[in-house]
Amino acid sequence: MELRMTTTFPDVSISTERLVLRPFEEADIPAHTEMMNDEMVTTWTSVPHPYTTADAEEWVRRIAPAERTEGRGIVLAVTEFLTQRLVGTVHLQHTNWRTLATEVSYVTAPWARGEGYATESVLAVAQWLFRTQRFERIELRTAADNTASQQVAQKIGCISEGVLRNAWIARTQTEDGGWADIRTDLIVWSLLPEDLEGVADQLADAGYASFPDWN
Repeated sequence: MELRMTTTFPDVSISTERLVLRPFEEADIPAHTEMMNDEMVTTWTSVPHPYTTADAEEWVRRIAPAERTEGRGIVLAVTEFLTQRLVGTVHLQHTNWRTLATEVSYVTAPWARGEGYATESVLAVAQWLFRTQRFERIELRTAADNTASQQVAQKIGCISEGVLRNAWIARTQTEDGGWADIRTDLIVWSLLPEDLEGVADQLADAGYASFPDWN
């Protein structure tokens, strides 16, 4: 008999020194629409392009909440603590409740890049997963040429496990301003609880804020 284990993540909010990670709200729709139309997001993700207000409404009202309630993972909007402005998103998906493993992906708004927000938010989610949810593995997949995403993986202590050849379809802008699909490799990274030892202190020394809290 096949053993089936299904559960859901709690409806959580995670705070760091600079950020609040929480469920998406109706007020996020305009900023989310703008963020998902960014050139880098179009290049490295599979979101619709152009990304319309209707797409954002579907994401905020149905798709994102269902990830949690149907047991697949959780979607968190990343916002600035002081301004409440939408910085990006962290998405846990393909969660396996028997092996206590999940896959993380993230998007950062173009105006917020270079501030360490992606590193800070993903590290906070990893600490929450390992410390309170007792997870044993986080997986991350980055397109071969997506160096910004790879830098985040390296900063939080992820270990590169190998390459999935020709496994992803990215997009490139054409001369006429349109977009064309291109195949690319995926680099597979993993993070285990012991990989986080000392990472937060190292990032703090480098100027990255942390000190996560959750409720």
